[in-house]
Amino acid sequence: MRLENETRDKLIEMAKYVRQWAYAPYSKYPVGAAVLMASGKMYDGVNIENAAYPDGICAERTAIFKAISEGERELLAVAVVTENGGSPCGSCRQVLSEFGLGADVYICNTQGEIVMETTVSGLLPGAFTPQHLPGLH
Repeated sequence: MRLENETRDKLIEMAKYVRQWAYAPYSKYPVGAAVLMASGKMYDGVNIENAAYPDGICAERTAIFKAISEGERELLAVAVVTENGGSPCGSCRQVLSEFGLGADVYICNTQGEIVMETTVSGLLPGAFTPQHLPGLH
């Protein structure tokens, strides 16, 4: 699915804006993310670190978990903004794949320029999905 430019730009701008709220005192790598769900609603998220390193969470998962906790289930698009256009980690790719393998992905720098445009399945080919679990297909 290809988003209209206006919707895409709004999603990127949201991710760019919320990045300021990231809590990244250890990595010094603030990340902002925004997801667009099938309902048309957008949800934002930032990375939140913790002194006990494994206990933090990435911006992409924060955004999608906010959406899911509000009853959303179908991801249409995600925008991620970092200083240098860094790509989502493996855990984020797996979580995003649960809710929208065909969802658009916009990876951007802090100027809002798209560094990479792909889909969730493009980020995670051969994703493990619910169809792989016995009795769920």
